[in-house]
Amino acid sequence: MSLIKNELTEKSGFTMEFSVSEEAFKKAENEAYLKNRKSINVPGFRKGKAPKHIIETYYGKGVFFEDAINACIPDAFEAAVKEAGITVVGSPSFDLVSTEGDVVLKAVGFVKPEVSIDGYKGIEVEKKVDEVNDADVDAEIENTRKRNARTLEVTDRAAAMDDIANIDYEGSVDGVPFDGGKGAGHDLKLGSGSFIPGFEEQIVGKNIGEEFDVNVTFPEEYHAPELAGKAAVFKTKLNALKFEELPALDDEFAKDVSEFDTLDEYKADVKSKMVKRNEDRAEAAVENALAEKVMELLQAEIPEAMFVAEVENQVRDYDSRLRQNGLDLATYFKYTGLTLEALREQMRPNAQKQVKMRLALEKIAELENIKATDEEIEAEYKKISDAYNVPVDDVKKMIAAEDLALDIAVGSAMKLVRENAKIAAPKAKSKAKAKKA
Repeated sequence: MSLIKNELTEKSGFTMEFSVSEEAFKKAENEAYLKNRKSINVPGFRKGKAPKHIIETYYGKGVFFEDAINACIPDAFEAAVKEAGITVVGSPSFDLVSTEGDVVLKAVGFVKPEVSIDGYKGIEVEKKVDEVNDADVDAEIENTRKRNARTLEVTDRAAAMDDIANIDYEGSVDGVPFDGGKGAGHDLKLGSGSFIPGFEEQIVGKNIGEEFDVNVTFPEEYHAPELAGKAAVFKTKLNALKFEELPALDDEFAKDVSEFDTLDEYKADVKSKMVKRNEDRAEAAVENALAEKVMELLQAEIPEAMFVAEVENQVRDYDSRLRQNGLDLATYFKYTGLTLEALREQMRPNAQKQVKMRLALEKIAELENIKATDEEIEAEYKKISDAYNVPVDDVKKMIAAEDLALDIAVGSAMKLVRENAKIAAPKAKSKAKAKKA
């Protein structure tokens, strides 16, 4: 197996010829015979017992040719690529050139493009960290109170806003009931705005067991054209009422929902976490802005094959995540109405960004001579091992050290960009401009 010739073409293309030795090909043919003979019928022989030359006489000399070629291509092509010193991207196409003596094959495909990048140090981006005030903290704690509320029955009063009303209803327009206008035992939070404007307000003040009409007008932009703008009457019965009782905002509440003994300590912790969350969001926004700037600085003719390959990687990853939850792509498509092509189209913009960002950071790592140390590689193997609960030795069998080293170098390149970036707070608008706006 050896490289015969390799030519680089425009836009990162290549054309290569490589050979498979006659001896290696005959070995592959024999292996194809041993693999397939059990399924081949030849008159006069028991199934699976016919000699190779008899099968070739009966079915043709090339009966095992395709299987043998397909078996030879991966190792032969990999050796030729290594000898040529190129990095192939995507899936090349293969054609047969000659079978006289050694088998000669031609591969046509694409290589990783030559790239250049400049100006990646000193990139200017803004970092906006939202402030956390007392009102924000109070709102966060109020949400926690609502999550810990008790739902109690109302028995001694009429319906009020924020109650949960259980109702039966049937709507009609001009005395004629319409589709979707009937319900029984429906729980409606009064004041939620989930029903037609004006409906919920007319339940307020009604008593349990009371039957009454609710008069409303459908909005002009209502989703059902036949009802839009029409006046409707809903015959309604109030079956039951409930309300949510919020826990008192005191030290006991703090003990119930946190590790703290006092409300003041709990509030301080909530504020601290909100400050950290806002800082993390701002930092993530900075990272995204830097990534966009880095991609803009990249100069390269990227072959379409790289984008296609990354889309397929993302589709496989998505399928894998679905399977972890007991689904698969076929089931997902059935429920969502999507197609494989539509999913690919959705994933393409992100795939393009991933390819561009990877090329840019690999080039930065090269220019800055960033290389992973043995300690970093071992630490990363350990991290993957712990994350997936797989022995380190098994991880090493699945991921080559050189691939992991490149991933680490790419991560370090992004850190270098971040460390050398010029991060500034957003410029405050002048009062004059604010008034003009």
